[in-house]
Amino acid sequence: MHILVSNDDGYRAPGISTLADALSKEHTVSIVAPERNCSGASNSLTLERGLRVCRVADNSYFVDGTPTDTVHLAITGLLKDEPDIVISGINAGANMGDDVLYSGTVAAAMEGRHLGLPAIAVSINSYIPEHFATAARAVVQLLANLDRASFAANTILNINVPDIPWSEIRGFRATRLGNRHKSEGVIIQKDPRGEPMYWVGPPGAAQDAGEGTDFYAVLNNYVSITPLQIDLTRYDSLAEIENWLAASG
Repeated sequence: MHILVSNDDGYRAPGISTLADALSKEHTVSIVAPERNCSGASNSLTLERGLRVCRVADNSYFVDGTPTDTVHLAITGLLKDEPDIVISGINAGANMGDDVLYSGTVAAAMEGRHLGLPAIAVSINSYIPEHFATAARAVVQLLANLDRASFAANTILNINVPDIPWSEIRGFRATRLGNRHKSEGVIIQKDPRGEPMYWVGPPGAAQDAGEGTDFYAVLNNYVSITPLQIDLTRYDSLAEIENWLAASG
């Protein structure tokens, strides 16, 4: 396959190079990634300025934009040949539960899916990972069996991998998103001129982390695979909304 690899940690991040190296043994790999770390960028798309692209090696580019920008440019004109699949990662730090709302890693995969391609996001459960190779091996193994998959074509796979040696991985688990407690409060500091500065506080601890969730699987040394979709419509509320509108006159 021709695989487009992107991320939100930037093109110099060790996770993306580990993933690309592992995939290139069996596939053609193109890398199009942000110039710098864009963690938390979510699905933002740059519309008010032009984007610059720099070629750093054969089939490898960085873009001075967001993760969504990189995938959009790659598929809609930057690459000569359209890829067969988009894989975003390997992100340093898990993207589980509510994290997917903010994650640039997941957003890059979503943009690939939005533009009609199969898409995978992969993250490892540490901000200072020691076992990127474990996450890369998990992706390679899943790709080898992708032709047997029977899930909906519009599905995005969100993969989270424990930061442990491959020999300690207990297997793969299909999971749902867990939930976190409310985020902690902002952190207030003062700049050199005495003016206040506000830092977004840490995410809340896991709240819904029981068996069947992505949190539970990773904590118990399984590779978590959560199917995601772009359509956010809550279909079971449509009738309630229609009734409410009718009653409102």
